[in-house]
Amino acid sequence: MKTIWTGILCLCLLVQAASAQQFSSTFKASKKWLVLPVKNGAPKKNVELWIDGEHERWFDIELADGEPDWLAYLDISAWKGMDIELRVDKLGKDSKAFSPIRQSDEDRNEGELYKEKLRGQFHFSPKRGWTNDPNGMVYYNGEYHLFFQHNPYGVKWGNMHWGHAVSKDLVHWKELGIALYPDKFGPMFSGGAVVDSNNTSGFGKPGQPPMVMYFTGARSWGQGLAWSTDGRNFSKMDRTVVHRINKDNRDPKVIWHAPTNKWVMVLYVERDNGQHSMQFLTSPDMKKWTKSSVTMGGTGDDRYLFECPEFFELPVEGQPSEKKWVLTGANSQYAIGTFDGSTFTPEAERLNGQLGRDFYASQTFSDQPEGRRIEIGWWRTHTDKGASSFNQAMSIPLELKLVRTAQGLRLTRTPVKELESLRNKTYLISARRLKAGSANPFSDIHEELLEIRTSIQPGNASQVTLDINGLPVVYDVAKQQLQIDGVTAPAPLVNGSLSLIIYADRIGVEVFTADGLLFMPVNVNIDAAKRALSLSVSGGTAKLGKTAVYGLKSIW
Repeated sequence: MKTIWTGILCLCLLVQAASAQQFSSTFKASKKWLVLPVKNGAPKKNVELWIDGEHERWFDIELADGEPDWLAYLDISAWKGMDIELRVDKLGKDSKAFSPIRQSDEDRNEGELYKEKLRGQFHFSPKRGWTNDPNGMVYYNGEYHLFFQHNPYGVKWGNMHWGHAVSKDLVHWKELGIALYPDKFGPMFSGGAVVDSNNTSGFGKPGQPPMVMYFTGARSWGQGLAWSTDGRNFSKMDRTVVHRINKDNRDPKVIWHAPTNKWVMVLYVERDNGQHSMQFLTSPDMKKWTKSSVTMGGTGDDRYLFECPEFFELPVEGQPSEKKWVLTGANSQYAIGTFDGSTFTPEAERLNGQLGRDFYASQTFSDQPEGRRIEIGWWRTHTDKGASSFNQAMSIPLELKLVRTAQGLRLTRTPVKELESLRNKTYLISARRLKAGSANPFSDIHEELLEIRTSIQPGNASQVTLDINGLPVVYDVAKQQLQIDGVTAPAPLVNGSLSLIIYADRIGVEVFTADGLLFMPVNVNIDAAKRALSLSVSGGTAKLGKTAVYGLKSIW
C-alpha cells in the first residue's frame, strides 16, 4: 500500500510540475506600484524584475493563483516610463496572478487597515508583511527614525528589507517606503544608524550632516554602509566596509566615542568553538575599520551576548558624574563595565534586562536630543492568523536608566512619558482594604486599551489577582512572584508593597514593578470583547493603594 501511495504522490508532483512553467512578461511602468496578489500558505514562487538588463529586484512570495488574501505593493516609481521584465520561476498555466499585470497609484488594501482584530493599537507594526528586529534607530532632522527587518511580500520571515517609519513623539508613527532593498551582498540583515555630525565620512553637505546606516549583507556576511542627507532617500557604498570575520557575524552597532575621537563598531561574531562574542572595531571616518578587542559571551544554547548588540553609556541616577557602559545581546541580558575607546571591561555580567516572553533584539535611539536612552524591542506577537496581511509588532518605547541597588548597579526600564498623550479617560480609585468576597474596586471600568498604575500591600493575603479583560495577572505572596499566562517572574515586595505599571493592548501586557527593575512583557492575544477589570484577594486581607487607570486611544 505504501508503494502505491508513493507512486500516486510522485505522479501528482510530476503532473503539477508539468503544468507549472517559467513566466516572463514585459510591461511599461506607468504607476507607483506593481500589485502582487498574496495567498498565505501557498507554494512560494521566486519573482524577479529586470530593467535594461539589470537584475533590480528579487524575492520569494506566496503568490495567489486565484483570489488573494491580500495585496502587496512593490514600488516601481523609479522606473516610470521604462520597460520592466517580470519573471516568475514557475507559474501554473491557469494562474491569474499576473493575468493581467496590475499597477496602481492607490493602496487598495485600505478599509480595515490598522483596525484588524489582532492589530496592536499602541504598538507599531507595518501596514502589511512580516517584521522583526528594530534597526537603525536614530533621531535625525527632528524625527525619530525606526527602521525594521521587513518582508513586504509575506507574513513569514524572509526577503529581509529595511522597512522605515518616522515619528515626532515616539508614539504616533508614519510608515514610509522601503529604505534598503536586498542587493548583491544579500538580504538586508540588522544593524544600526547614527548621525555623523562632523561629516567625518564625507557623505554630508554643508549644513546637512548625514545619517549613516550599517547593515549585514546576508550573502557576503560583510558589513555594508548606507547614508542619507534627508532621511528619505538612501545611497549605499558599493563594497562592504568590514569583511566577514568568522562564521556568523552580523548586526553592526556604531557609536561615536568622543574621548578618543573615533567611531566604535560592536559586531556579533560566532567563534570556531561556537562561542558567542562581541567584536569591537574603531574607525576615524566610518569607512576604514580596525579590530580593537573582543568580549566573550556564552556558547551554543547559552545565549549570553548572542547577536544584535547594543552598547551605550549611562550616568548613575543621583550621581551624574559617575558613568558606566552597558553591553547587551538580543535576549536583553547585559553587562555593566568600563570602556576606554578600545576595550570593554565588564564589572558585572549576565544581568537580566527582562523576564517576560518573546521580547527580543531591542535597540536604543542614537542622538536623542535630550540625552535620554530610549529603547524599542521586537515583540514576537501571536498575530499570524488566517488571511492576515501583517505579522509581529514592536514594544512600547522604554526609557532606560542606571540605578544603584543593594545588589549593585542595575538597569531600569519604564514607559516613556510621551505615552501619556494616549490617555483618553481617567478612573481614580481611592485606597481601601480588600479580602475574599470584597466588592471589585474596578467594576465601573470597561476599556479595551489600558494603562494601570497602582500599588498593593498584600498583608496576610496569600494571592492577589488582577484580571485584565480576561487575562489574570496573579501575585503569589509566599513566592513573591508574578504569574501571567504561564510566565513567572520574581517580584519582591519593596517595604511590603508591590508597585505596578501595566500597559494592556490586544496583543499582550507589559508589566513594570519596583520602579522598572522588573520588566515583564507577555505576548498573549486578549479578547477585545471582554472589557472588564477586576481585583480579587484570597487567603487574607490586602490593601489597595491609590490607583489611576486610564483608557487609552489608538495610535492609528
